[in-house]
Amino acid sequence: GRPPRLVVVLVGDVAASASYVKSKAAAAKRVGITADVFSIQESTTTAELVSTVEAIGRDEHGPADGILVQLPLPDHVDAKAVLDAVPPDRDVDGFHPVNAGLLSQGRPHFIPCTAAGVQKMLLDAGVETRGKHAVIVGRSDIVGKPLALLLASRGPGGDATVSVCHSHTSNLKEVTQQADILIAAVGIPQLITADMVKPGAVVIDVGINRIADGDTSRLVGDDETKRLLPLQPQAFELSLLKLALRRSHILRESLNRLEMGLDGLRFGRRPQLLEHLGTASSQGRKSRTSART
Repeated sequence: GRPPRLVVVLVGDVAASASYVKSKAAAAKRVGITADVFSIQESTTTAELVSTVEAIGRDEHGPADGILVQLPLPDHVDAKAVLDAVPPDRDVDGFHPVNAGLLSQGRPHFIPCTAAGVQKMLLDAGVETRGKHAVIVGRSDIVGKPLALLLASRGPGGDATVSVCHSHTSNLKEVTQQADILIAAVGIPQLITADMVKPGAVVIDVGINRIADGDTSRLVGDDETKRLLPLQPQAFELSLLKLALRRSHILRESLNRLEMGLDGLRFGRRPQLLEHLGTASSQGRKSRTSART
C-alpha cells in the first residue's frame, strides 16, 4: 500500500498563503499523509491553471487522494473556474458546486472545514443549538453560507434559527444583540464589540486579520469582546480543528480509492470502514479541542 496523498496548488509568492500551506503540509506529515505542493508562477492564466488542476485530478502527477487550491488566487485568475476543475470526490476543501449542492440538500460529502469546525466546536463544548438563534456575520462561500446550512440542518449541532448578516445589513448591532450564538466571519478587524453581544452569548471568532501595531503588526480577529472581562463571552480557536477535519477528508477519500480501485472509482460511495475512522477521528478531535478551551 501507500500513504494517502494530498496535493496543494499554490499560486504566486504571497507570504501568508505560503505559511499556511507549510503548516498544512507539516500537519499532514505528522499523521502519515504525504503532502506535495505544486508552486505555480503568479503570471499563470486561468486556462493554464485549470489545465494543471485537471491533470492532477487525472492522477497524471501521481495519485492524489485530496486536492486543494490555496486561496486567494491572483485577481486576473477566475477562481471559480479553477475550483470547479477539482474533482468533487477529491475536493477536500468542499468548495466544488457538487459538494455545495449536496450540503444544501442535507446529504453532505465534503464540507468546508472552517464551517464544519465551528459546528464541531459547538458540539464538543456542549453548546445547545436546537431552538437557539445563531447569527453569522459574513456570507462567504467558504464560511458563512455553509455554516448557515449546517446550523439550520436537522440533528445534533443544528436545528437553530439562523440569521446571516453582511456588508449591507443596516441594523447589524440590533441583530447581533439577539444572538444566542454569534459567529464573526467577515474579515473586518475587531468589528464585534461588547455592546453588540448579549450577556451569556457564545461567541466564535473565525476572522484572522493583520493590523499595524507601532512599527510592527499583529494578528487580531473580527471580535473585540474577548478583551472585555465583564461580558465574558466564550471564545474558541479554530485553526487546529480545521486541519484535523481536512485530514479526515483526505483519509476518507484515500480509503474510498483503495477499496474501489482507481479504475472503478465512482463519486459518492462510502465504505462502512469509514464509520469506524470517523468515530476515532471525532474522539481525537474532541480531546484536543477540550484541552484548548
